[in-house]
Amino acid sequence: MQMKINNDTYEVITSQDITNIEKAVDKSALTMPLVAVYCGSRLGNDVIYEQAARELGVALAENGMGLVYGGASIGLMGAVADEVIRGGAEAVGVIPTFMLKHEIAHEQLTRLHLTDTMHTRKTVMAEYADAFITLPGGLGTLEEIMEIATWRQLYQHEKPMIILNINGFYDRMIEHLKYTTEQGFMKQEDLERLVVCNTIGDAIDLLQTMVKIDAAVDTEKMAGN
Repeated sequence: MQMKINNDTYEVITSQDITNIEKAVDKSALTMPLVAVYCGSRLGNDVIYEQAARELGVALAENGMGLVYGGASIGLMGAVADEVIRGGAEAVGVIPTFMLKHEIAHEQLTRLHLTDTMHTRKTVMAEYADAFITLPGGLGTLEEIMEIATWRQLYQHEKPMIILNINGFYDRMIEHLKYTTEQGFMKQEDLERLVVCNTIGDAIDLLQTMVKIDAAVDTEKMAGN
Protein backbone atom coordinates (compact mmCIF):
# COMPACT_ATOMS: atom_id res chain seq x y z
CA MET A 1 0.00 0.00 0.00
CA GLN A 2 1.24 3.49 -0.86
CA MET A 3 0.37 7.03 0.22
CA LYS A 4 1.38 10.41 -1.20
CA ILE A 5 2.44 13.36 0.97
CA ASN A 6 3.61 16.64 -0.56
CA ASN A 7 4.21 14.98 -3.94
CA ASP A 8 6.32 12.22 -2.34
CA THR A 9 5.06 8.64 -2.37
CA TYR A 10 5.62 6.42 0.69
CA GLU A 11 5.16 2.72 1.24
CA VAL A 12 2.94 2.11 4.26
CA ILE A 13 4.46 -0.44 6.64
CA THR A 14 1.80 -2.87 7.85
CA SER A 15 1.43 -5.35 10.69
CA GLN A 16 2.29 -8.10 8.22
CA ASP A 17 5.51 -6.35 7.22
CA ILE A 18 6.88 -6.25 10.77
CA THR A 19 6.95 -10.04 10.94
CA ASN A 20 10.03 -9.56 8.72
CA ILE A 21 11.28 -6.41 10.38
CA GLU A 22 14.77 -6.50 8.85
CA LYS A 23 13.21 -6.14 5.40
CA ALA A 24 10.80 -3.42 6.51
CA VAL A 25 13.51 -1.47 8.38
CA ASP A 26 16.86 -1.19 6.63
CA LYS A 27 19.41 0.30 9.02
CA SER A 28 22.44 -0.46 6.86
CA ALA A 29 22.78 3.11 5.55
CA LEU A 30 22.60 4.76 8.99
CA THR A 31 25.87 6.24 10.24
CA MET A 32 25.05 6.65 13.94
CA PRO A 33 23.01 5.09 16.75
CA LEU A 34 19.45 6.35 17.02
CA VAL A 35 17.74 7.19 20.29
CA ALA A 36 13.97 6.81 20.44
CA VAL A 37 12.52 9.86 22.15
CA TYR A 38 9.00 9.62 23.53
CA CYS A 39 7.44 13.00 24.24
CA GLY A 40 4.38 15.17 23.86
CA SER A 41 2.82 16.48 20.67
CA ARG A 42 2.08 19.58 22.73
CA LEU A 43 4.53 22.02 24.34
CA GLY A 44 3.02 22.01 27.83
CA ASN A 45 2.36 25.04 30.03
CA ASP A 46 5.94 25.76 31.09
CA VAL A 47 8.66 26.90 28.68
CA ILE A 48 11.12 24.62 30.47
CA TYR A 49 9.72 21.61 28.60
CA GLU A 50 10.38 22.99 25.13
CA GLN A 51 13.80 24.20 26.28
CA ALA A 52 14.64 20.70 27.50
CA ALA A 53 13.43 19.11 24.27
CA ARG A 54 15.62 21.43 22.22
CA GLU A 55 18.61 20.93 24.52
CA LEU A 56 18.22 17.17 24.21
CA GLY A 57 18.15 17.41 20.42
CA VAL A 58 21.30 19.55 20.43
CA ALA A 59 23.05 17.18 22.85
CA LEU A 60 22.18 14.07 20.83
CA ALA A 61 23.59 15.58 17.64
CA GLU A 62 26.72 16.92 19.36
CA ASN A 63 27.43 13.47 20.76
CA GLY A 64 27.03 11.59 17.49
CA MET A 65 23.54 10.24 18.11
CA GLY A 66 20.49 10.51 15.93
CA LEU A 67 16.77 10.36 16.59
CA VAL A 68 13.83 8.08 15.93
CA TYR A 69 10.49 9.46 17.04
CA GLY A 70 6.83 9.89 16.15
CA GLY A 71 7.48 11.93 13.03
CA ALA A 72 5.51 15.10 13.82
CA SER A 73 6.60 18.72 13.41
CA ILE A 74 4.61 19.97 16.41
CA GLY A 75 5.03 20.03 20.18
CA LEU A 76 8.05 18.65 21.97
CA MET A 77 8.35 16.08 19.18
CA GLY A 78 9.01 18.77 16.61
CA ALA A 79 11.36 20.67 18.92
CA VAL A 80 13.62 17.65 19.44
CA ALA A 81 13.63 16.83 15.73
CA ASP A 82 14.39 20.42 14.71
CA GLU A 83 17.55 20.51 16.82
CA VAL A 84 18.77 17.04 15.84
CA ILE A 85 18.41 17.98 12.17
CA ARG A 86 19.99 21.42 12.71
CA GLY A 87 22.94 19.65 14.35
CA GLY A 88 23.51 17.49 11.28
CA ALA A 89 22.40 14.19 12.85
CA GLU A 90 20.03 11.64 11.36
CA ALA A 91 16.35 11.81 12.23
CA VAL A 92 13.81 9.10 11.43
CA GLY A 93 10.10 9.70 11.85
CA VAL A 94 7.41 7.03 12.11
CA ILE A 95 3.77 8.06 11.94
CA PRO A 96 0.52 6.11 11.39
CA THR A 97 -1.48 7.26 8.39
CA PHE A 98 -4.55 8.16 10.45
CA MET A 99 -2.44 10.52 12.58
CA LEU A 100 -1.75 12.70 9.57
CA LYS A 101 -5.20 14.20 10.18
CA HIS A 102 -3.97 15.46 13.58
CA GLU A 103 -0.19 15.87 13.28
CA ILE A 104 1.81 17.40 10.42
CA ALA A 105 4.73 15.20 9.41
CA HIS A 106 8.14 16.86 9.66
CA GLU A 107 9.45 17.76 6.19
CA GLN A 108 13.22 17.63 6.85
CA LEU A 109 13.68 14.12 8.18
CA THR A 110 16.35 11.70 7.02
CA ARG A 111 13.56 9.16 6.64
CA LEU A 112 9.81 9.20 7.13
CA HIS A 113 7.91 5.94 7.52
CA LEU A 114 4.13 5.63 7.41
CA THR A 115 2.46 2.74 9.22
CA ASP A 116 -1.01 1.23 9.32
CA THR A 117 -1.39 1.16 13.12
CA MET A 118 0.08 2.52 16.34
CA HIS A 119 1.42 -0.92 17.20
CA THR A 120 3.28 -1.13 13.90
CA ARG A 121 4.68 2.35 14.54
CA LYS A 122 6.03 1.37 17.95
CA THR A 123 7.60 -1.82 16.63
CA VAL A 124 9.37 0.04 13.83
CA MET A 125 10.64 2.64 16.30
CA ALA A 126 11.89 -0.08 18.64
CA GLU A 127 13.77 -1.75 15.80
CA TYR A 128 15.51 1.49 14.87
CA ALA A 129 16.27 2.49 18.46
CA ASP A 130 19.51 1.76 20.31
CA ALA A 131 18.06 3.34 23.46
CA PHE A 132 14.89 5.02 24.71
CA ILE A 133 14.43 8.41 26.40
CA THR A 134 11.16 9.77 27.74
CA LEU A 135 10.53 13.50 27.99
CA PRO A 136 7.32 14.97 29.45
CA GLY A 137 4.16 14.14 27.54
CA GLY A 138 0.59 12.92 27.81
CA LEU A 139 -1.21 9.60 27.62
CA GLY A 140 0.61 8.47 24.47
CA THR A 141 4.02 9.15 26.00
CA LEU A 142 3.15 7.28 29.18
CA GLU A 143 1.83 4.36 27.17
CA GLU A 144 4.98 4.20 25.04
CA ILE A 145 7.50 4.11 27.89
CA MET A 146 5.40 1.66 29.90
CA GLU A 147 5.07 -0.66 26.92
CA ILE A 148 8.78 -0.62 26.13
CA ALA A 149 9.50 -1.26 29.83
CA THR A 150 7.08 -4.18 29.70
CA TRP A 151 8.85 -5.56 26.63
CA ARG A 152 12.11 -5.38 28.60
CA GLN A 153 10.50 -7.13 31.55
CA LEU A 154 9.47 -9.90 29.15
CA TYR A 155 13.02 -10.11 27.72
CA GLN A 156 12.09 -8.75 24.28
CA HIS A 157 15.02 -6.32 24.27
CA GLU A 158 18.03 -5.25 26.35
CA LYS A 159 18.23 -1.58 25.40
CA PRO A 160 18.69 1.30 27.86
CA MET A 161 15.53 3.09 29.02
CA ILE A 162 15.83 6.58 30.51
CA ILE A 163 13.14 8.75 32.07
CA LEU A 164 14.22 12.37 31.74
CA ASN A 165 12.53 13.87 34.76
CA ILE A 166 12.46 17.51 33.70
CA ASN A 167 11.07 19.88 36.32
CA GLY A 168 10.09 16.90 38.47
CA PHE A 169 7.44 16.01 35.88
CA TYR A 170 7.62 12.27 36.57
CA ASP A 171 8.02 12.43 40.36
CA ARG A 172 4.52 11.04 41.01
CA MET A 173 4.86 8.29 38.44
CA ILE A 174 8.21 7.25 39.88
CA GLU A 175 6.70 7.13 43.36
CA HIS A 176 3.85 4.99 42.07
CA LEU A 177 6.27 2.56 40.40
CA LYS A 178 8.19 2.29 43.67
CA TYR A 179 4.90 1.61 45.48
CA THR A 180 4.00 -1.00 42.85
CA THR A 181 7.30 -2.72 43.58
CA GLU A 182 6.76 -2.52 47.34
CA GLN A 183 3.35 -4.14 46.93
CA GLY A 184 4.84 -7.08 45.04
CA PHE A 185 3.51 -6.35 41.55
CA MET A 186 6.86 -5.44 40.03
CA LYS A 187 10.40 -6.72 40.52
CA GLN A 188 13.04 -4.36 41.88
CA GLU A 189 15.28 -5.13 38.90
CA ASP A 190 12.55 -4.04 36.48
CA LEU A 191 12.13 -0.80 38.40
CA GLU A 192 15.88 -0.15 38.30
CA ARG A 193 16.02 -0.68 34.53
CA LEU A 194 13.95 2.49 34.14
CA VAL A 195 16.85 4.83 34.82
CA VAL A 196 15.78 8.26 36.06
CA CYS A 197 17.88 11.28 35.06
CA ASN A 198 17.13 14.82 36.18
CA THR A 199 19.43 16.52 33.67
CA ILE A 200 20.16 16.09 29.99
CA GLY A 201 23.87 15.88 30.75
CA ASP A 202 23.32 12.87 32.98
CA ALA A 203 21.20 11.19 30.30
CA ILE A 204 23.84 11.74 27.62
CA ASP A 205 26.59 10.42 29.90
CA LEU A 206 24.54 7.27 30.49
CA LEU A 207 23.85 6.79 26.80
CA GLN A 208 27.53 7.03 25.96
CA THR A 209 28.32 4.15 28.30
CA MET A 210 25.16 2.05 27.86
CA VAL A 211 24.24 2.12 24.17
CA LYS A 212 25.12 -1.02 22.27
CA ILE A 213 24.79 -0.73 18.52
CA ASP A 214 22.49 -3.28 16.86
CA ALA A 215 21.28 -4.80 20.12
CA ALA A 216 18.70 -7.40 19.20
CA VAL A 217 14.96 -6.86 19.50
CA ASP A 218 12.62 -9.82 19.22
CA THR A 219 10.17 -8.12 16.88
CA GLU A 220 8.38 -11.33 15.98
CA LYS A 221 7.16 -11.62 19.54
CA MET A 222 6.28 -7.91 19.53
CA ALA A 223 4.15 -8.53 16.48
CA GLY A 224 2.22 -11.17 18.41
CA ASN A 225 3.54 -14.27 16.62
